[in-house]
Amino acid sequence: MVTSTRRSSPPLTIIASFLGFLASTVSVVAGGIVLATSGPELAEELRKKDPSMSGSEVDAGVAFAQGVGIAVAAVVALGYLWLAFRLKAGRNWARVVLTLLTVVQVAYLVAEGGGTTLGYVSCGLAVLAVVLSFLPPSNVYIATARRGG
Repeated sequence: MVTSTRRSSPPLTIIASFLGFLASTVSVVAGGIVLATSGPELAEELRKKDPSMSGSEVDAGVAFAQGVGIAVAAVVALGYLWLAFRLKAGRNWARVVLTLLTVVQVAYLVAEGGGTTLGYVSCGLAVLAVVLSFLPPSNVYIATARRGG
């Protein structure tokens, strides 16, 4: 008797969800790039908020904002990538974490009262990816993966 150790291939709903999370990740990276190149705009905003700031204080504020923003974007992008690959492998916990992160992303956009176009695109892609990850073929795949099939 031959036993199969081969896992079933992910259904199209999981593949599309995976691709949606990858696209959402690309938009996070793009946001980090925009932040990295927006030094003059950030400096102008700082000067508007506090005209008494010296040039070196403005420069330090811009460097800090860019450094923190880029670090956050990198951590989020790497986390999303790792979770997306775990979802593609049929891990339910990854689907749950991605769902929770997407809920936080939606809540942030709503609480912020208006985000950037890139933020809305990223959020929309993540919401679509979550929905796809809970469609019946996805549920069957994840249940099968859980049983080791």
